[in-house]
Amino acid sequence: MATILVVDDELGIRALLSEILTDEGHSVELAENAAQARACRERVRPDLVLLDIWMPDVDGITLLKEWGSSSLLTMPVIMMSGHGTIDTAVEATKVGAVAFLEKPITLQKLLRAVEQALAKPAPRAQPAAPLSAMPANRIEGMLTLESALVTSGSMPMAPMPLGPQSEQLFELDRPLREARDAFEKSYFEFHLTKENGSMTRVAEKTGLERTHLYRKLKQLGVDLSRNKRSSGL
Repeated sequence: MATILVVDDELGIRALLSEILTDEGHSVELAENAAQARACRERVRPDLVLLDIWMPDVDGITLLKEWGSSSLLTMPVIMMSGHGTIDTAVEATKVGAVAFLEKPITLQKLLRAVEQALAKPAPRAQPAAPLSAMPANRIEGMLTLESALVTSGSMPMAPMPLGPQSEQLFELDRPLREARDAFEKSYFEFHLTKENGSMTRVAEKTGLERTHLYRKLKQLGVDLSRNKRSSGL
């Protein structure tokens, strides 16, 4: 099993996560601040780090950036917070985090996130790509995160830009389904234009099976008439 470093300034959180992960067969190391986390990371070289964002000395985002800029981000990092916003979650993803868990953390979400993080190679911190250039599974993950934060009431209601090649803003002060549909419609319209209406290439780009993609576009009200000739529909 894996060696997992849990970094959190709350004793109760450290104890709870340690108990759960130990029961799953993992070896668990604990740190209550950034200084201890640095020392522990150097000593044991963990396979995974669960890192709290809000800590009294150095916050988790700053520590994550430090590891990334120093070529020390050799393990996947899952961020945790009881006061999460879409901004902090996206920022964490930009600088190398593989997932974001909002407290209180359920057993099911914890174990699923740990399993997925351990199954993928450690990330490398790199400049953030525009949403229009992200793979479909990355965007789906961000939408899932957005949904969780809206449900918890911790997500700020502010315009969300699609990317540098689009000037459209998404007003989030409306029902989640409407906001999600507006984003997805613009996302697929972007790829249809980029691929000259080829449904085959759009399916490959977005990771959807062609028939599923066609149904999705019809559901979102995407105008396919101008793309029929080139897409072969």
